[in-house]
Amino acid sequence: MRKFLWGTAIAIVVLAIAAAWVWHWMTGPMYRPGDVRAGKDVIEPLTPPASTGERWQVAPGIELYHFEEGSGTPVLIVHGGPGFPPSRPWKAGTLLGANSRLVYYHQRGCGKSSRPIQAFSGNMYNDLRQAHQTLGLPAQISDIERIRRILGVERLTVIGHSFGAELAALWAAEFPERVQALVFVAPADLSVLPIKSGGNLFELIGQRVPAALKPEYERYLAEYFDFRRAFARTEAQSSEFYGRIGKYMAAAYGPASSEPAESGYQPLAIYCSMGAHHDYRGAFGRVRAPVLVVHGASDMQPESVSRGFAARFAGSRFVSIEGAGHFVFDEQPERFAAVVAPFLNDSRGTARQP
Repeated sequence: MRKFLWGTAIAIVVLAIAAAWVWHWMTGPMYRPGDVRAGKDVIEPLTPPASTGERWQVAPGIELYHFEEGSGTPVLIVHGGPGFPPSRPWKAGTLLGANSRLVYYHQRGCGKSSRPIQAFSGNMYNDLRQAHQTLGLPAQISDIERIRRILGVERLTVIGHSFGAELAALWAAEFPERVQALVFVAPADLSVLPIKSGGNLFELIGQRVPAALKPEYERYLAEYFDFRRAFARTEAQSSEFYGRIGKYMAAAYGPASSEPAESGYQPLAIYCSMGAHHDYRGAFGRVRAPVLVVHGASDMQPESVSRGFAARFAGSRFVSIEGAGHFVFDEQPERFAAVVAPFLNDSRGTARQP
């Protein structure tokens, strides 16, 4: 009897360990830094086809909408979200344009760029892989590298806003020898998941959304993270659903708190790539280019989050701008330009090791 009980106890422990391992594997990241450079889950060539006009062809069947202002050295603007592409140039853009050619683009799967998936098959494993490979981090990071090649520069300067800062940072970690300089504006620090209390966007919105809207917002969040329902939506339904987050952001922080969302399946794909838990911090040590982090003192995101993101990069510079929130470049364009323009000019004359 004692042997039976010991055997049963051991079997239970083994099953518990196995279940924990399976859960960890299933909810872990599909993308890890270094995957793109190694070609893992990159389903299209990094060398893009010849491309002209307002839509770059970065891969067969994939076109990225873009627009520009200014002249001089190209500076790529990587927008936030996921799925909040810019509808117009930044107010600070004209102030930066004397020596910089600002290049704005819509990431694949959102805005006016190609949306290659219109519906999923219903096979969960295949759908996860398709979302991850076609619209997730490997595809988005690869597109930045393709754009660098289209622009014809050996090293690229990138300004990443909010989620775009994380995306730009991951590109820099994949291709550190191709980075001229990096500016991170109100960076959404997704380097580690799950996010500690205080830095979670959904939590921050929930703290400030009007009481009358809280029940509706809580129902929305419950549906937001129900991924089985997410894969059942069409692309158009997904775009409408994820776009609703703008309503709650506006209710919490005012109508100027975000660009209109035109996201399609892109947010879902990004979540698939990141998984429920990961730690990308170690990858950022590869970046040796100059880094500037700009924070709006009135941002919904605490200053500690932006400072924590800056700390990931050796020798980075941090600046907080009074009278600005999450969209510093529009809310305080003169102050933003006064900080960023000299940094960009200085970085062009800074020697770096590859």
